[in-house]
Amino acid sequence: MMRHVVQFSGGIGSWVAAQRVAAEHGTDRLTLLFADTLVEDDDLYRFNRDATAQLGVDLTVVCDGRTPFEVFADVRFLGNARIAPCSYWLKQKPCRDWLTAHADPRTTIVYVGIDSSERHRIPGIQRGWAPWRVRFPMAEPPFLTQEQMLQAARALGVRPPRLYEQGYRHNNCGGSCVRAGQRQWLHHLRTHPDRFLRAEHEENRLRAELGDVAILKRRRHGVTRPLPLAELRRRAQAA
Repeated sequence: MMRHVVQFSGGIGSWVAAQRVAAEHGTDRLTLLFADTLVEDDDLYRFNRDATAQLGVDLTVVCDGRTPFEVFADVRFLGNARIAPCSYWLKQKPCRDWLTAHADPRTTIVYVGIDSSERHRIPGIQRGWAPWRVRFPMAEPPFLTQEQMLQAARALGVRPPRLYEQGYRHNNCGGSCVRAGQRQWLHHLRTHPDRFLRAEHEENRLRAELGDVAILKRRRHGVTRPLPLAELRRRAQAA
């Protein structure tokens, strides 16, 4: 009998993916696998509790034990939109270790909640999870917008994570995702200035050790340079 393992991130896409897997295969052999980065928004954990209760499936939690900035310090590399070591150490590796210990690739399918707009990522994800088979329920019809996914949760009595209501596109790392661009970090400064300042402090600590590096980049006159969060904040406040 097949085991079905959903990479359950706390985002709305992985929630809808879990709903589709449960509708197709039931919940007896369904695992919701969540990798905790230890910097998530408090409401993500509330959402996970409500969502798993609605499905009637316990949440399986894995955790490296470090935060993203602790990983950056350990590997001596500050994550950015292009390369984010935190994704590997805090999400991919703990989940893969769990799969190695508990899930036979011959009788297990892994599900990832990316949607049809991210089809270009599918080959890389499939290679990364080999030898486990990977499916992408949200990249298959019927295709849903994010708002339709949020409405689907509300219709089942599950309140969506508050970061979506606050204008974020993703519910990860409490909004302090190093893969985000300047627009989200400016929004983060307005919405959660305490978290922005915490990230700024951690970035400054790494800059003192690693040199002129930054999460963000700026491009002027054809030249790309690091854009520290402190400078982004000063520019925003001056404006």
